Amino acid sequence: MQGEIDSEPGAVGLCPDRLERIDGWMQRLVADGRLAGLSVMVSRGGKIPFFRAHGLADIAREKPFAPDTIARIYSMTKPLTSVAVMMLYEEGRFQLDDPITRFLPEFADMRVLTGGNRVKFDSEPANRLITIRDLLTHTSGLTYGFMEATLVDALYRQNGVDFGETQADDLATVVGRLARQPLLAQPGAEWNYSVATDLLGHLVAVISGVDFADFLRERVIGPLGMVDTDFFVHADALPRFAANYSLFRDRSLKLYDDAVGSRFATAPAIASGGGGLVSTASDYMRFCRFILGRGALDGVRLLGRKTVDLMLTNHLAGDLAAMGQPRFSESAYTGIGFGLGFSVMLDPARAQIVGTPGEAAWGGLASTAFWIDPAEDLAVVLLAQLIPSSALPIRRELRVLTYAALVD
Repeated sequence: MQGEIDSEPGAVGLCPDRLERIDGWMQRLVADGRLAGLSVMVSRGGKIPFFRAHGLADIAREKPFAPDTIARIYSMTKPLTSVAVMMLYEEGRFQLDDPITRFLPEFADMRVLTGGNRVKFDSEPANRLITIRDLLTHTSGLTYGFMEATLVDALYRQNGVDFGETQADDLATVVGRLARQPLLAQPGAEWNYSVATDLLGHLVAVISGVDFADFLRERVIGPLGMVDTDFFVHADALPRFAANYSLFRDRSLKLYDDAVGSRFATAPAIASGGGGLVSTASDYMRFCRFILGRGALDGVRLLGRKTVDLMLTNHLAGDLAAMGQPRFSESAYTGIGFGLGFSVMLDPARAQIVGTPGEAAWGGLASTAFWIDPAEDLAVVLLAQLIPSSALPIRRELRVLTYAALVD
């Protein structure tokens, strides 16, 4: 099924035959039973030369995966939250090296785990306070409970530090629990994918005095014209909402979250800045084009161009492999850095994937992904609904297919 396009591939420097390989790849993924359905949207030079959808959004109801299908984008929420933070930065509300205790004093006496178990653990004082930049770059010492890789992860699970879709408590309550857990590493010492962006959502609310969900809707989502993006699917849009699936060891698909009766069909207790949004390919492409526009889209400016440049600059001392732990993330580690809310391509040869230094990217738990290539004036959005995102290498495959189509 083709979505609305406004350019022939050749007019924006893409080979039509090579670009069409993406369509064949999409069809094979569906025919082989690896995905129920998916959509891919490509933008170059401000035009849309490719927008296709294949397969089913809902297997049981035989509902097609359409260009306007609404999907759970999970961690693709993080870049929008980071933009909200940087909008407040531009208003002079804080500096990036400000400790978060300026706004959240409960994080004043953080300790770093050194050993022990869930009943009695050993720790040492943090050698400095967590900064706002630490949160934006995932170098705060925080973690995720779902990773089940460390004792700190286990303590998060044990003590209800979870900003996910089943959480019944409000954002401030869960943040209070988070402040009572030990850190996984000293602030600034390691890159660890974490709940840091959920904490940033709470910071947005505290600094602005506006509920985080309302701030994101009124200051980011609304002005960018992202009409189907929210923390839940509105009643009139529910027929366009996809089911979510998981892939079994025998490579069969099992329903993970039905579109009917989903938690995402009602407003959540927590607006998760780290993973709570639903969106469409067209909506998320508007966000990508806003970043390509260095803070502006269709005459609406939300950020200054130098701020966007700073966000897309690597803030780590090396790549993720040098600073990160070999645990779950929505990116490879080698040759990839991290900016303020995005991964940043440093070296395609080291990353062993075709690409461009300076690309910004990220993905979501249900096999969604995007990347933005300022040097090529290119953006790509991939939507699927398959958990976990590590089940299939579709992100890397799509990158190869897309860059192979660039001829000018």
